[in-house]
Amino acid sequence: MALRPIHFYDEIIEPSFDSPPKLEKTPPCPDGFKWRDEEFRVVELLEEYHDYARRGRSERNMRPSHAWRAASRGSWGVGRFHFRVKVQDGRVFELYYDRAPEDASDRKGKWLIYCEWG
Repeated sequence: MALRPIHFYDEIIEPSFDSPPKLEKTPPCPDGFKWRDEEFRVVELLEEYHDYARRGRSERNMRPSHAWRAASRGSWGVGRFHFRVKVQDGRVFELYYDRAPEDASDRKGKWLIYCEWG
């Protein structure tokens, strides 16, 4: 039986890395994360993909000649890095890093837990 999403969360998490990522806005899969005051250790990366789609206002403010290139590799503050992971207790989660800044004072983006697979 194939896995499918069973719970959707879209909540902020705090990732942990055994070694700090070389590029903050292009991170690898975290080695663990903290969510709802519980620590989870990633034991296996099951799937990884990147989504560089521009959303909302930023979708309309780019020349078509540049939009194709941005869709294939991203541009500053645009894109999501998705990771489907298995944690130490066997549960499977999809995490993602959203490169979009919240505002001018918080330009780092954020990590979220998207859903649990079962």
